[in-house]
Amino acid sequence: MRLLKLVPDDTNIQFLKWRQLAMAISILMIVASIALVAMRGLNLGVDFVGGQSVRVEFTQTMPPIDEIRSKVAAIGLGEATIQQFGSDKAVSIRTALPEGDKAAAEQAGQRLVAGIKAAFPTAETGSVETVSGKVSEELLRTGALSLLLAMVAISIYIWIRFEWQFGVGALFALFHDVALTFGFFALTQLQFDLNIVAALLTIIGYSLNDTIVVYDRIRENLKKYRKMEIIPLLDLSLNETLARTVMTSFTMLIALGVLLWVGPDVIFGFTAAMLLGIFIGTYSSVYMSAPILVWLKVGPDSFVPRTVAGIEGGERVERKDDGAVV
Repeated sequence: MRLLKLVPDDTNIQFLKWRQLAMAISILMIVASIALVAMRGLNLGVDFVGGQSVRVEFTQTMPPIDEIRSKVAAIGLGEATIQQFGSDKAVSIRTALPEGDKAAAEQAGQRLVAGIKAAFPTAETGSVETVSGKVSEELLRTGALSLLLAMVAISIYIWIRFEWQFGVGALFALFHDVALTFGFFALTQLQFDLNIVAALLTIIGYSLNDTIVVYDRIRENLKKYRKMEIIPLLDLSLNETLARTVMTSFTMLIALGVLLWVGPDVIFGFTAAMLLGIFIGTYSSVYMSAPILVWLKVGPDSFVPRTVAGIEGGERVERKDDGAVV
């Protein structure tokens, strides 16, 4: 039985031929994403704008989530976030804070509980918990800080593991991926909550993994083909890792496509962010992280193999990473 090959072994695509066009398009998309976020803003969820939540436990079989969502929407308190909580018969229902003072919030909470009891007479409701704007602002700050620190820490790691040019390339690729994802949510006005922050962190991890695979092959080829020009060497490295990149992305897209089609509404934004992240993460690994090495003048002479000392045959011998004796 022959193995499935999505990419032939003799593939020789000149990726770097289009590096200037790809970089120009990417910069335009980054600028457009930043402009969209500045002008339209994000549709922040209850986690970031504050809100009220109530735990509802059904004594009998729990109705479908879509039915619960439609009943809560009929109460008239805006879009609600509904998640299964604790057991298979309990859900957490969260709505946005109403405009006004504390009395308005208490009145909205009473209205929410009354509407739930009217729609589901056998359901038991707990007390209404309010997430203040101060707590929401803290969540927003910590979420943004976690994204920033993750990107910086990853770049420092790649700088130490490879060379500083690789760290710059990885950081730019990650910034590209995160910026385009923010632009997508500003354009579509899908709800942006803590689930999307988790999706962004996952996208960063996926894109980083793909970038490191490419960078590791580039490093190997820099030691192996020390007289080869940098552009052909980068094309060679990208083609050698293309089969792995395509297969990984293809399997991820299948799983995420099914989730987007038949998955519950509560994870729609997370799935959409992940689906977009696979596309832009794969693209940035090829057309962002690799071409930057050309402009930063990475070449065989800039990569200095480290030496490892040891004792062989009773004599001290130093060898380079490629095995050559110093």
